[in-house]
Amino acid sequence: MRKIIIFLFLFSYLGAHSQSASFESFLADSVMTTSIVSFLVADADSGNIVFSWNPEISLIPASTMKLITSSAALELLGPGYTFSTTVGYSGTISRSGRLDGNIIIRGGGDPSLGSEYFSDHYGDFTKAWGAEIKKTGIRKIRGKVIADDSYFDYEPVAPRWLWEDIGVYYGAGVYGLSVFDNSCRIIVKSSPDSSHVEILGIEPGLFNYPLTNRLKASGSKENWYVYMTPYSSGGWLSGTIPVSNDSLVLDASIPDPPLLIAGILNNKIESEGIKIRFEPSTARLEPGSITNKFTAITETVSPLLSFITDVLNKESVNLYAEHLVKELGRQYRGKGTTIDGLYVIKDFISGAGIDTTGLFFEDGSGLSARNGINAESLVKLLLYMKNKGKYFSEFYSSLPDAGINGTLSKYFSDPVFESNLKAKSGSMTRVRCYAGYFTTSSGKQMAFSILVNNFQGSSGYIISYIEEILKEIIINE
Repeated sequence: MRKIIIFLFLFSYLGAHSQSASFESFLADSVMTTSIVSFLVADADSGNIVFSWNPEISLIPASTMKLITSSAALELLGPGYTFSTTVGYSGTISRSGRLDGNIIIRGGGDPSLGSEYFSDHYGDFTKAWGAEIKKTGIRKIRGKVIADDSYFDYEPVAPRWLWEDIGVYYGAGVYGLSVFDNSCRIIVKSSPDSSHVEILGIEPGLFNYPLTNRLKASGSKENWYVYMTPYSSGGWLSGTIPVSNDSLVLDASIPDPPLLIAGILNNKIESEGIKIRFEPSTARLEPGSITNKFTAITETVSPLLSFITDVLNKESVNLYAEHLVKELGRQYRGKGTTIDGLYVIKDFISGAGIDTTGLFFEDGSGLSARNGINAESLVKLLLYMKNKGKYFSEFYSSLPDAGINGTLSKYFSDPVFESNLKAKSGSMTRVRCYAGYFTTSSGKQMAFSILVNNFQGSSGYIISYIEEILKEIIINE
């Protein structure tokens, strides 16, 4: 009996993938000898399975994890949800304009404050804050500027992120008061006749953390790392950059964004002719400085959540995903932590009728290699959003368009994908994943997910195979 069951199991899968010659070639290629694939394609309207291979095997999803986070955020918070950052003061203002208290920047969990993605929305917001403070009549501050970063917990990064990721921009931590995507630009330059690398500058200008420079110039490829941890007072640069006459920008994370924005506002206030007695600080450093006696001066509201998730998925911004995890935890469990946010997300997934057995969530962005998701769960989520989700339009719109924008701008450029395929990509070392929607030549919309782990060779080689597999299904179904 056992042999019959095994035979039927193998037969069902062989029958499924025999529909695709491209998929057979993919599995037979030598680069796939050590790999594993989870793949599922289903009719987006009926849910009928069109193609299946290891659909229940949990693999590292990389950034396709953001589909789960963004869908949960849209459905539970709503596309019109916004975040607010409020500037005000504690204490009292005398008739002469002396503030006996502190200027407070009260963070509200905004992931996009000051982001270049939303430069038109925010403008020079710190200058506007300084101008509003001057309008109150304050002429002297006998306290300091304090960034209230207590909206979330003080654990900015997921516990199991890689050490090499945390100091780079895509590993930037989440703070109750984040700013400028919590990232900075370290400008370096090599010399054609030497391996020496010089640090030319750091932007924003107040980012003055001491950095030990161990960079070398070698070859023609970038292989550099920035090692800095949250709340650290310094770090170092390591690895290599290409030998060139041109300068190079290293995008790194900021160890303490709340303290940075407090310093920036401090300078803006002083530029308005207002004297401040003490150096800027944060609620984390001075928890007793934040009281209920707070008078608001001005408020900065974020873009709508639908705009934030659009950038999140198209540009695959880890920071935004992790912010939304903590926001869900705060709004639904009263705690702005990753653990509580992931609990809410898993509950959402379960409520969508998706079996959470074998789903392992360590973060909301997919940066952790300890996340585990299978193709079946991702496709079921895509089906749920299309057929039962309240905000499918916003969710669908947030996905990158094949060959046009976001992380798909350089891929799926074959005419068969044009104005046809929208999908979230996910990649890390030996991991390449996609999940989204496409329409076949016969007019049927499909939901699909393909996750490939532990392949040999280049990612580009794997992507070309995936493109051929999906192209064949589009043409033949």
